[in-house]
Amino acid sequence: MNDLALLLTSEGRALLDEVRGTAPADELAVATRLRRDHPAELVSAALGQARLRQRAAAKFAATDAERMFFTPNGVEQSTRTTVAAYRAERFKELGVTSVADLCCGIGGDAIALARAGIRVLAVDRDPLTAAVARANAEALGLDELIEVREADVTEVDTAGYDAVFVDPARRGGRGRIFDPEAYSPPLSWAVGAARTAARAALKIAPGIPHEAVPAEAEAEWISDGGDVKEAVLWFGTGAPGAVRATLLPGPRTLLGRGLPDPRVRPVGRYLYEPDGAVIRAHLVAEVAEDLDGGLIDPTIAYVTADEPRPTGYASAYEITDQLPFNVKKLKALLREREVGTLTVKKRGSAVEPEELRKKVKPQGPHCATVFLTRVAGAPTMLVGQPL
Repeated sequence: MNDLALLLTSEGRALLDEVRGTAPADELAVATRLRRDHPAELVSAALGQARLRQRAAAKFAATDAERMFFTPNGVEQSTRTTVAAYRAERFKELGVTSVADLCCGIGGDAIALARAGIRVLAVDRDPLTAAVARANAEALGLDELIEVREADVTEVDTAGYDAVFVDPARRGGRGRIFDPEAYSPPLSWAVGAARTAARAALKIAPGIPHEAVPAEAEAEWISDGGDVKEAVLWFGTGAPGAVRATLLPGPRTLLGRGLPDPRVRPVGRYLYEPDGAVIRAHLVAEVAEDLDGGLIDPTIAYVTADEPRPTGYASAYEITDQLPFNVKKLKALLREREVGTLTVKKRGSAVEPEELRKKVKPQGPHCATVFLTRVAGAPTMLVGQPL
């Protein structure tokens, strides 16, 4: 709290501007120089904040990150801007004009909601986190739309808001928490809060078991740039029980059609690797049907087909070789093809990609991708090229 108070002074803000972009290797020299004219505590706080802003640029737009304030946990746990903006747009499309953002953290989601024109009550029980969220709303000129309140979310009256958004803490002293009832607050409480609102969204870990999703909720898995970021339980969308996978940028959304498991078939000329959000949402069958394809193994989420078809929900490869798992044979094949750049992907294999790469020692001007997987239960190597 003291560091934040120092940084919010005119001297602190000026110092933040001065240390912007300081490289880690230069911090000692910069600190030594600045301590001649500024208190050591302020210099340390400014350099620490500059370091956090540099880390935050991976999640927030650089122009925002260099004006915002962060804590180490805030950078780690905050929602990526692209994901927060997408969710805010969904709220807007549902006709929501005000949201109670419970467990708001440093304010990433509140900022996205406010930028969508939605009034926000942002609540967090940690004094420093709430203070940082308030400072961020002011720094980005959104304080007229965002009210930050330091309080226990379980004691906040949300009756005056169109919707509730809950982002429970999913990290503890020992790291990531996998049991939804060990979230803070527990998922059961968040579901109860959602049921009291006309609209609601609960941000949860993407690994949540499907059987833990309430029957009246719509479940959405979201990836950004191919990385699965989160799952969201939506209430009040008019689609209870619906399942969707949303891929950013885009967005591109695949809706579940309640299909049975895809058929298993021999490897065809083309292999499709579904996006992680598609896999988490259990929508591989939808991708397989759209591609007129099937699985290479009943337990492996690779789809194979005989004809190439465009899809926004899977990466496509043309397969040139199918081999039983054998490092020597693979090494000989890569040498013959003069493959020097080898991408190794695996699903259903215990072999580590880097370990295999060291053994085959690829050399040459060409590129290839090898899939370490199972085909009809047998360890197999599929070699090909991305389309």
